[in-house]
Amino acid sequence: MQAPRRPAGRHVGKTTRSHLSPSDKAQSPWARRLMAAHTNAVENLIVFAPLVLTTRALGIATAVTAFACALYFWSRLAHVVVYTLGIPVLRTLSFTGGFVAQALLVLAIFKLI
Repeated sequence: MQAPRRPAGRHVGKTTRSHLSPSDKAQSPWARRLMAAHTNAVENLIVFAPLVLTTRALGIATAVTAFACALYFWSRLAHVVVYTLGIPVLRTLSFTGGFVAQALLVLAIFKLI
């Protein structure tokens, strides 16, 4: 006779939870902010990736597009760190850097810069 099998993932007791989702409540304020920063990063990547792919497909490779991509990367990295630490003014500035990078790519695509 075999013992009943436990379902994979969440168990009662001292075992770990292997299937976490965004709907799970975080235990600390910084963890909630980190999850919000992650969600925001994914939402912005949905805008940034097509812009980069479009510039690539159109053969637009200038110093401006290279700068925009670097600005986006470093701004979004700073945004996650600053958002997690809960520093509102720097959070806004780092988010704005990512937005400016996306705007530069749009301007490059339409050959306005």
